[in-house]
Amino acid sequence: MIWILFVIFLLACFAAGTTGAIFPPGPWYRDLSKPSWTPPDWLFPVAWTTLYICMAAAAARVAVTDQAGLPMALWALQIALNALWTPVFFGLKQIKAGMAVLGALWLSVAATMVALWQVDALSGALFLPYLAWVSVAGALNGAVWRLNPDAANNPPAMAR
Repeated sequence: MIWILFVIFLLACFAAGTTGAIFPPGPWYRDLSKPSWTPPDWLFPVAWTTLYICMAAAAARVAVTDQAGLPMALWALQIALNALWTPVFFGLKQIKAGMAVLGALWLSVAATMVALWQVDALSGALFLPYLAWVSVAGALNGAVWRLNPDAANNPPAMAR
């Protein structure tokens, strides 16, 4: 792994993560019904920091190989979808569209994990916790949709 690549991939991860600061959950989300198993708020930054380090390390290990093309293209897709979910769910307050983004994110993370694994087993393994976390996020998004059908079917109008 080349350390400068690790830093670049880590910066890309944290750039995607800044959508959380731009579009924080706010009162709209706090007022929604959520399942009892919703992770505590403090866990999200801890989990995402850990996942971003793993994602960057996985990418940096594979980026220097001759077989980097497909894994890096999939890595770019998953980080773009990762960055997209927060503005869709928290910014636009679109619960259903957030679920669609999460479905695409889950598929892209799984595909990236497989592509990484085919080049470097450790890199693929570094994506396992990410796939697990996105699975929990998908289940949570789905539960919020189920528990809040009115909010899901009638999102607030956007301010002009």
